[in-house]
Amino acid sequence: MHDVARVANVSIKTVSNVLNDYPYIRPATKQRVLDAIDALDYTPNLTARGLRSGRTGLINLIIPYLRNPYFAELADELMRAADAQGLSVIIAQSGGDRKMELGLLRGPRAQMVDGIMFSPLALGEQDNPLLAKVKTPMVLLGERILEGPKDHVTMRNTEGVRAATEHLLAQGRRRIVAFGTDPNMEHGSAGLRHEGYRQALEAAGVPYDPALTVDVVGWFHGTGATAMRGYLELGIPFDGLVGFNDLIALGAMRVLQEAGLRVPHDVAVIGFDDIDEARYSRPSLSTIDPGREEIAEVAVRYLKQRIASDADDVPAREYLSDFRLVQRESTALSS
Repeated sequence: MHDVARVANVSIKTVSNVLNDYPYIRPATKQRVLDAIDALDYTPNLTARGLRSGRTGLINLIIPYLRNPYFAELADELMRAADAQGLSVIIAQSGGDRKMELGLLRGPRAQMVDGIMFSPLALGEQDNPLLAKVKTPMVLLGERILEGPKDHVTMRNTEGVRAATEHLLAQGRRRIVAFGTDPNMEHGSAGLRHEGYRQALEAAGVPYDPALTVDVVGWFHGTGATAMRGYLELGIPFDGLVGFNDLIALGAMRVLQEAGLRVPHDVAVIGFDDIDEARYSRPSLSTIDPGREEIAEVAVRYLKQRIASDADDVPAREYLSDFRLVQRESTALSS
């Protein structure tokens, strides 16, 4: 900073003000400082700045798996939103393991960042007292912890799957498989999405048939494919499928085609998440876009507000993003 100040012919305080985006600096002076920073290839020492200000400009994103495209694409959106707010993101994977999730919340990394965005998979509402003890500002993502002690930003799981099921019902499908229930996620995404499926059937006057509900433990291509192979062996007739995420819907669709079933003529298929891959599958996958960009923008905004205020006594906020149904080839019968 001394070197930058000398080259720009300003005080060290002015250099600091420019680095911290202080608004009341003459444009010409600010430009001289920026030119000096560029000429000297100067990089601020974040550790030293953090010691002085109590802020690092870093936030930690804790997600279950980066290999799941939904979380990878969510991380991308969150990093974009954080960058727009002048924040940098470091990512940690929990693997959906309880011990790892707790370690990431309690460990040294939690003390090195200004805030945490946390998508739990193992912790649940019974762990609210533990979360309340975490002093680092936090925003929760996902559905494992509802009405918790921290700000929570998530999607409309129930309404989204209800819309997906209604989309198939409107096409005259009546034997629709709910694909993706999971005994381990009864109080998370799987349970909420199953509820949306049942609501759509009830509203349409279609009786709920437990034989059309298929468990898929772990929502990946392979688990979806395996579950569908097992289900086809049962010989239960069906003409539609609502996948509780895109990956298992894509895995199921591959197996249906291998079995000689035409999508969407014999079985219409719709997923949930609108991952990039859904646009390029054959046929392309109809899906629910849960509003990832909106989730990211609101989550980062909430977290930055918490960091700035240090207010533990402000009630936790709950935010649900909007969704939209994206129809593609897997539910679009050609005339």
